[in-house]
Formats: sequence, C-alpha cells, structure tokens
Amino acid sequence: MIRDGYFASQDLKGLRVVLAGRFDNNEPAKDGRARHPWHVILYVDERATPEQRSALADIFLGRAGGTPFENYAKAIGEVYAIKPARIELDHTPGKERLRVGESIWAATARAFPTPEPMTCGIPGHDRPGMELVATLMRVEDEPFHWAFSGRCGFSTDFEFRSAA
Repeated sequence: MIRDGYFASQDLKGLRVVLAGRFDNNEPAKDGRARHPWHVILYVDERATPEQRSALADIFLGRAGGTPFENYAKAIGEVYAIKPARIELDHTPGKERLRVGESIWAATARAFPTPEPMTCGIPGHDRPGMELVATLMRVEDEPFHWAFSGRCGFSTDFEFRSAA
C-alpha cells in the first residue's frame, strides 16, 4: 500500500500493488546475458485510473528505473500479465492478511521469534522487519497454481525512490 507518493503528476497515495511470481534459480542465461530467474504477474489496484495503473506498472516492474530496477526488476525474465484487481491488505500485527480478488490469499498464523534482528534478503531492502509463519499462501492465476502453509514469510515496510 502506498502511504504517500507521486509519479510525475500522478498522485498514487492509498493505491495498492501486489507482485506474484516464481523464482527459478536453475534458469540458464541466454545469449551470454544475465539470468532472469523471476517470472511474475503484477496486480494493480482496480481503483487506479489508467494513468495511475501505467505509472504503478512502470515503477514496480523497474521500467522507471530507481530503487525497484536496482533491487529486483533486472532479474525479471517474464511478465505474464499486468492486471487490475481488488487488493485487500491488513498489516495489523498478528492479523496480517492479503487478498487479491479470487487469485491470491495469504494470512499469518503467528510471528516466528528469532534471537537476531531480521532484515529482508533482497538487496536494498535492509529495513528491520519480522519473520512470520503463514497460515496459507495461495496463488491461483495462470500460470501460477500453488499453495503453502506453515512456511515463513517476512514483513517490513520499504521505500522506493526514483533515480533522480
């Protein structure tokens, strides 16, 4: 959920974005280029105008450069779709929930206590957070069909900035 932000003249405050995907660490590099192990679907808040949706896609897929491009977007090999969706989020500690239409559902069961401070493993996302155990993480949207329970996840805030 975007607490505050703009892309050019587009106000993005209050809009939501979800990126679902798969990571294939065994995918070979093609034509001597870097590997692109991420394959994703980007869900953009259905309340956004077409201009806001386009801006959010450019930001979160790294097309606009900046933090997303540097942190993860260079590793995206294929974008299966960019879809408008109803995105419901609850970040209340102990009650974290995510729902994207009928395609995605995730909820936490409990925090996973650790003696060490936790940070995200994605470069540039080194903010402190909390490791959580999921009740269920499910994605049912072509070509993704998977569900996990009892797996760990990570919760934190982050900040994206443009290159300028």
